[in-house]
Amino acid sequence: MTYENLVPVIRKLAIEAGAKIMEIYNSDDFDVKVKSDDSPVTAADEAADALISAGLRAAFPDMMLVTEEQAASHKERGDTFLIVDPLDGTKEFIHRRGDFTVNIALVEKGVPTRGVVYAPARQRMFFTLADGSAVEETGSFDPETIGETRPIRVADSDNSALMVVASKSHRDQATDDYISKYSVKDSKSAGSSLKFCLVATGEADLYPRVGRTMEWDTAAGHAVLAGAGGKVVRFDDHSPLKYGKEGYANPFFIAYAPAVELKEA
Repeated sequence: MTYENLVPVIRKLAIEAGAKIMEIYNSDDFDVKVKSDDSPVTAADEAADALISAGLRAAFPDMMLVTEEQAASHKERGDTFLIVDPLDGTKEFIHRRGDFTVNIALVEKGVPTRGVVYAPARQRMFFTLADGSAVEETGSFDPETIGETRPIRVADSDNSALMVVASKSHRDQATDDYISKYSVKDSKSAGSSLKFCLVATGEADLYPRVGRTMEWDTAAGHAVLAGAGGKVVRFDDHSPLKYGKEGYANPFFIAYAPAVELKEA
């Protein structure tokens, strides 16, 4: 695998999965099931997972693959692997709020280095190029051909007037208590891994997550944010957020533009 052949594959698979998801999203009705961890899953999650997994295994048969919807893949451990959340923001999908994403990332030595985040209902796509820099693509999202892109970069944040983004479905008092430590100009809510991308584009300065997430929820957004000059650190000690942890569960974390003066938890 090289970055040059990885990037077109994950971008194409994200677009194709997004099309599958939107077919179901725009249908009159769809079934919602509950997984063993009480989280919801739909036919869209399962269809997107099947498409992406088949595509990645065909293109990169020697790479370890971890996906949210395949529990057997969670038993493998390593520090270099592909990781997929075929539909991040299932609650947003179910309630037809649009803030859901397709996420595919490469983790190397515990660090997400390349990734794609595609929000089909929002018509926004963010990914890392072969050199690791992050871009947003605009246009028709042809699976075979990368369209017009623009480089994205985190904001040169003003610590007296920060823009904060927080979870739409999981915001709580602990999150608000932490945000209150900053001088905030405004805050917005967003679902799924779009929050990382809003920091990556400079539309927000800070995204604190005081709640449960899994590595497949964050890896692609983390890669995009890193490619735009941003950082993701643990909430407790501000050390870099690492991947390949046992069970693939994340601690609380903070994603931010480096100009932000981080406050203690």
